[in-house]
Amino acid sequence: MTHPVLIRREHGTRPLLLDLFCCAGGAAMGYHLAGFDVVGVDIAPRPNYPFTFVQADALEYLADLIATGEIERYAIAHSSPPCQAECALTIGTNRSRGWGRDHADLVPPTRILLEASGLPYVIEQPNGRAEIRKDLTLCGEMFSLGVLRHRNFELGRWTVARPAHVKHRGRVRGWRHGEFFDGPYVAAYGNGGGKPTVPELQAAMGITWTDVREELTEAIPPAYSRWIGAAFLAQTRTGVAA
Repeated sequence: MTHPVLIRREHGTRPLLLDLFCCAGGAAMGYHLAGFDVVGVDIAPRPNYPFTFVQADALEYLADLIATGEIERYAIAHSSPPCQAECALTIGTNRSRGWGRDHADLVPPTRILLEASGLPYVIEQPNGRAEIRKDLTLCGEMFSLGVLRHRNFELGRWTVARPAHVKHRGRVRGWRHGEFFDGPYVAAYGNGGGKPTVPELQAAMGITWTDVREELTEAIPPAYSRWIGAAFLAQTRTGVAA
């Protein structure tokens, strides 16, 4: 594997979570708030990532952890593999030299390695992207956020009851087919067309540690992973999760 670049930003005795294809750490922050220490892995440099960061190919790094037995240090793995081969709004997280380029679908090889790891795991994908089991679907309205940001999650070696998808309060603000619509949510993707400013996007997503638009539009709101992490920890404390 390529030699990883490790940047340590914290140590602790809390359960350790592996954050693959981590980008700037939207998921990581939620897991941290839920009670985990987090190690993020991404092929691109991520100076805004708020926790321990390894610059490496995520799948090569995971394979090496499995081969060496170091995977046993971790309690669970979260992954947001790129799969946007047919998406014009592609934003780089792995196998890419920058935002806006095509990706291979890395969901299948990610799943294979996560199964081989023996860990409970989470695979996250947006609507309309690679096929995963939609064991869990979360929406910003569930957490009173200023974005809708629907995301699907496949859960491996553990499960949780699906929360109800609550009714949206209105539309996403912006231009549609030459007409402007106002609403309680901002569009957390792209640029132009009535898209939010960076401060508006930060406030809507609950992300303060990066002001890079592309990182904000790629992230999941920390509220999502905080909910998932808390649910997992509650199960492990009662001996339910694997």
